[in-house]
Amino acid sequence: MSTFLSNAINPPLHPSVDPDHVFTGNLAPVDEMSPTECQVIKGELPPSLSGVYIRNGPNPQHKPPHALHFYEADGMLHSLRLSGGHATYCSRFVETYKYMIEHNANSAIFPNVLSGFHGFFDVLHSLMTVARIIVGQIDLMEGFGVANTSLACIAEKLLALNESDLPYIIKSTTEGDIETLGRWDFDQKLLASMTAHPKFDMDTKETFAFRPSLIFPYLIFFRFDRNGIKQREVPILSVKNSIFIHDLGITKRFAVFEETQLELSLKKVLMGRGTLVEYKPNKTPRIGIIPKYATSDSEMKWFEVPRFNALHILNSWEAGEDEIVLVGSNVMCLKNIYQKVIRFSLEKVKINTSTGEVSRSVLSPRNLELGTINPSFVGRKTKYAYLGVLEEIPKLSGVVKLDLETGVEVGRRFFGQGCYGGEPLFVRKQTSEQIEESEEEDGYLMTFVHDEKIDESRFVLMGAKSPELSVLAEVRLPRRVPYGFHGMGKQDKKKVCIPNTYQGNVKCCNLPQVGKEQENLLTYLPQRYQGQHQGGPFPRLNSGSRNNGYMPPEYREGNPVATVNW
Repeated sequence: MSTFLSNAINPPLHPSVDPDHVFTGNLAPVDEMSPTECQVIKGELPPSLSGVYIRNGPNPQHKPPHALHFYEADGMLHSLRLSGGHATYCSRFVETYKYMIEHNANSAIFPNVLSGFHGFFDVLHSLMTVARIIVGQIDLMEGFGVANTSLACIAEKLLALNESDLPYIIKSTTEGDIETLGRWDFDQKLLASMTAHPKFDMDTKETFAFRPSLIFPYLIFFRFDRNGIKQREVPILSVKNSIFIHDLGITKRFAVFEETQLELSLKKVLMGRGTLVEYKPNKTPRIGIIPKYATSDSEMKWFEVPRFNALHILNSWEAGEDEIVLVGSNVMCLKNIYQKVIRFSLEKVKINTSTGEVSRSVLSPRNLELGTINPSFVGRKTKYAYLGVLEEIPKLSGVVKLDLETGVEVGRRFFGQGCYGGEPLFVRKQTSEQIEESEEEDGYLMTFVHDEKIDESRFVLMGAKSPELSVLAEVRLPRRVPYGFHGMGKQDKKKVCIPNTYQGNVKCCNLPQVGKEQENLLTYLPQRYQGQHQGGPFPRLNSGSRNNGYMPPEYREGNPVATVNW
């Protein structure tokens, strides 16, 4: 009887949301670490490779008294600054509003909606949160996201992202440190969350994004111009239910959306009948195509693609006037979406927008996810892709290079027994804005790899051209780096690489010219802190953010900066 009552009040948690099961091994949380010099243990770092590699991921600061999936844990950024053949490692929490509230309280306070409510104690914990909101201890207008998924750069601002909240502005210093500057609402034009995977258009310098919603309209499409100014929203009224949508693709003329068989049900969570994400077996997935400059949902076209559920879109492009090509990893069994072991099938989908004909082909028999391409080819026909070989989420045993035209595996690199890496990041060698097709492979692949046999982590730099994806350098890190999600990279050049969360890739653009007398980069003041380079007022962050628009001293008018940062 006592066991029955105990299970009724506090039932056993599913392993996928049990903190004692999830956050073990190399998913166990780590503390922050100040910038620390690292040792190059194999090869050498190219002297020309000067910049920073940052990867985002989950790292709970407090053990929760309730269910917690690793998708919901606090965001921690792991950074490796490269300069002159040397490397400096640093890790910092993204100081979100949720993080700061719980940091000051020294305990986990916010309920974890994605994991669902399990028994009496979860309900009690949630009621206590409601009480804190009522008495003013928590302000929901400040958000409750964890910024743990990815990074992007919009209008030269580096952002940490998670689709449950607004972005947080991050600064990477020349000493290798990471700072959270505040929550950004794009001058009060972005009032709710946005995707963690916006897409940067290399030709127009615009960024395309969307916001999923639990209330109608369930999908809202929008873009930012080259200066980061948010443009009008386009509600997608043809989406009739709250859907789980994580990514989008772009082509020269269109934005591409994937509506899967996953839907969101907050009602079931509040009633204690399940988790937020629900699998709908009788629903037919579909792909939506809308002009990038559409003004209404009437311009959206939907095409049914049975049993195709891609959470990440590797790339999409136009093949002629009437054909759209999309490449993505199809989840083979969505009902297991909360599990660590999931089977993916990398597929190419072709859609004739005139006839409605849809065809699909499997590109590889391997279990491939978390892929990357040369970021200059986002929205363009891509020949090569680099994908992780998935063992269990988020552990990758190696990287393969695929020819997307033939499906032939033209390169591979496995990390060794007991060694697992994260998403491979492609960083270009070329810094020019225009790049020829023959230069598509010209770059590096980089990732963090953990050796579970000796509990040691390292940074691995590979050559993207070679069939073996040859290791150019390995750097021993001063402590283990937990497995995580998406990353980005940036090289310190006069042409600053602008990161984009298309699987953590990098975009490049010219620095604005501020006069010949100011061409020395050591005195260059980034555009976002100069108005329009005409001595205008410094922009403020979201007026509701906890820093109240604070501008670091090194960016105040008249003060030089040591280098160009975002």
